[in-house]
Amino acid sequence: MSNDIILSVKDLKKYFPVKHSIFGYKVGDVKAVDGVSFDIRRGESFGLVGESGSGKSTTGRTILRLLEKTSGEVTFKGADLYSLDRKQMREMRPKMQFIFQDPFSSLNPRMRIGDALVEAIVDHGLASKAEAREKAVQVLRICGLSDYHMERFPHEFSGGQRQRIGIARAMMMDPEFIVADEPVSALDVSIQAQIINLFSDLQEQRSLTYLFISHDLSVVEHLCNRIAVMYLGNIVEIADRDELFSRPLHPYTKALLSAVPVPDPTRKRERIILKGDIPNPADPPSGCKFHTRCPFAVERCRTEVPEFRSVGGDHAVACHLVEV
Repeated sequence: MSNDIILSVKDLKKYFPVKHSIFGYKVGDVKAVDGVSFDIRRGESFGLVGESGSGKSTTGRTILRLLEKTSGEVTFKGADLYSLDRKQMREMRPKMQFIFQDPFSSLNPRMRIGDALVEAIVDHGLASKAEAREKAVQVLRICGLSDYHMERFPHEFSGGQRQRIGIARAMMMDPEFIVADEPVSALDVSIQAQIINLFSDLQEQRSLTYLFISHDLSVVEHLCNRIAVMYLGNIVEIADRDELFSRPLHPYTKALLSAVPVPDPTRKRERIILKGDIPNPADPPSGCKFHTRCPFAVERCRTEVPEFRSVGGDHAVACHLVEV
């Protein structure tokens, strides 16, 4: 893995306006992503984890400009993505691909798989239709499917096969960077393992870089080199995988890890049950956003936003209770 940074995100924010139900004027914002910063090195798998509603998917979509930012910077291979015009962004898109969570709704039910695979590469002028279909057959084989699947429709496939098709569609563009948004959450556990192995094989063969979004820490443990933990629009902890699993520092990270099943009946893990639900991002708590659910919160947590600071190496955390 190279130390060369392929993607840099600085203070990224994405707010959705809340409007009055009758008069239509703006009354507030849903702060889905509220000042996120991280770098991803070329060739690494970077995990982004957290509960549903923490802003993970919105972060991934805003990075690739599937959603427009509110503020902040996103730099890919040295280029500021939000300074590119429509034509320049279109030229950049083949190198950055997105794999969606739902492998069924992300495919056109009226389009044969072969046509779905060749559509983008032909539209971008990267190959003729004949060349694209030949490439599609090769990519399908790499992703564990067969030639005859080209003529089938999405409803004729299982969930695992549809996710393989979603991966194949991304691979058709020969990308360098892939955002995978919960790509195994809708699949059975046995199929999850196959898809994770496919991601690993493709990364090794093609020197891919991943932003892997998931709510399941046991999944990112197998695939990711570094992991960022996200809560209510903010990153609360970043560390190398082994460091995070052996020495979690933020109370939220500890709670997430306590929910990961241990495949050893003789080992006991203390389960940390968080009280309440994740707060409303349109009206987040003051101070540390996690203080309303944190079992260790003190008065300072309720009033002062914790600084996100390094605790040594690649490990950084935003918590008043952690000593540097």
